[in-house]
Amino acid sequence: MRTTLADYQLIARDLPGSINRFSKQPQVQREIDYYLTHIKNIKSVDEFMANERVYRFAMEAAGLSDMIYAKAFMRKVLTEGVDSPDAFANKLADTRFREFAKRYNFARYGESATLFERTRQGAVDDYLRQKLEEDAGQTNEGVRLALYFRRKAPQIRSGYDILAEPALMKVAETIIGHSLARGDIDRNAKLVEARLPIKDFKDPEKLEKFLQRFTVMWDMNGSATQTTSSPNALLIQPLEAGIDENLLFSLQQLKPGGG
Repeated sequence: MRTTLADYQLIARDLPGSINRFSKQPQVQREIDYYLTHIKNIKSVDEFMANERVYRFAMEAAGLSDMIYAKAFMRKVLTEGVDSPDAFANKLADTRFREFAKRYNFARYGESATLFERTRQGAVDDYLRQKLEEDAGQTNEGVRLALYFRRKAPQIRSGYDILAEPALMKVAETIIGHSLARGDIDRNAKLVEARLPIKDFKDPEKLEKFLQRFTVMWDMNGSATQTTSSPNALLIQPLEAGIDENLLFSLQQLKPGGG
């Protein structure tokens, strides 16, 4: 059996080539073609959310597939946009909602919101990367976590950024050897900053060394033999599908380390 490090390097060594090969799968190409054909004709939040296939594609591209059901939540994210500090997306712990509202910025651009490159090829590029990671995770969740961390690492500025996303936190827990899901969040953030070389994550060579260390420790801990019931289980906030959306609003209201 190959190691997590070997499987990760097999994909990461030529990531553009891996993505290109994955994009040629018929089902993947069909979804891309449908999205690109229809997104350009969508002029409002209502139209966006009414087209289930486009909406699902957009959510999957953003790594939010387990939040597809929460339409009232996502409508609030989109209708309030990001321009106001008090906008809903700006108050959420998980920055992926803010990025989603920036990509589909109907609040600012109205009918022109889907004319930008970020809503077209940008979404397709993210969809392919996301799906490639999911596919890798079907065999080894450690590979998926490493690929995801590699993608997110340049945006990590503090321990709070890692604690805000369960997938990033799982990588940190593997390195630290300590659960970060409970306890004082400020203390946990300081622990992450003390034990992880956050300043090195913008350096590709140093980041690769860190991820090699993670994949080795993943196998040493026996994590490679474990499976997850959902392919998105570690990549979302710990919210079960079907949770009441009023509770969902409350759970996402506060950012780590602040209000």
